Amino acid sequence: MLRINDIIFSFDILEKKFKCDLPACKGNCCRYGDSGAPISKEEVHILDKIWPVVKAYLRPEGIKAIEERGISVIDFENDNVTPLIDNAECAYTVLEGNILRCGIEKAWADRKISFQKPVSCHLFPVRIKLFSDFKAVNYEELAICSGACKKGSREGIYVYEFLKEPLIRAFGEKIYKELCIAAEELRKKE
Repeated sequence: MLRINDIIFSFDILEKKFKCDLPACKGNCCRYGDSGAPISKEEVHILDKIWPVVKAYLRPEGIKAIEERGISVIDFENDNVTPLIDNAECAYTVLEGNILRCGIEKAWADRKISFQKPVSCHLFPVRIKLFSDFKAVNYEELAICSGACKKGSREGIYVYEFLKEPLIRAFGEKIYKELCIAAEELRKKE
C-alpha cells in the first residue's frame, strides 16, 4: 500500500496493466455488480439538475426505472447508487449496437451538460472506500475486464496511466504526480 496524505492506494494500481476494450467486454461494467454505481451526495444533486437533459438520451426502460425509483437509490451498504433496470444494468445506460454506454456521458460529449459521469464510473475498475480518517483506493480485478487486462498488457499501459484523467478528477494533479513518482520508484526495484 502507498499512503499519500489521507489516501491509501493499493500497489495494484501502479503494478497491474489495464486498458478498456469495449468490443471485448460490451460495457458490462454498467451491468454487473452488487448494486448500481456509487454516487456522492453532490453527484445526486447534479444528476437531479441535469435530469431533463439526460432523460432525452436514455432508453424507455431506464427512464421508467429512474422515474419510479428516483435519480439515485440507497443500496444494502447504505450508499447512494444509480438505480438499475430489472436488477441488471444501470438505468443511465444506452445501447450502441450491442455495447452498453453511459447516457450521461453521451450528453456531456454532445456538450449539453458539463458533468461527464459519476466519478466512480470514470474510475472503474478502481474503487474508493471512505473510512473515518482515510480513503482506500483499490483496483478490482474482475472477470468482465479480462479483455482490458490483456489489452493493457499488450500495450504496456498501467491502471494509473489509463485512469489518469479520473484520478486527477478525484484527487488532483499533485496526488497524481506523486502516484507517477511512486510507480517509477517501484519499477526501479524490479
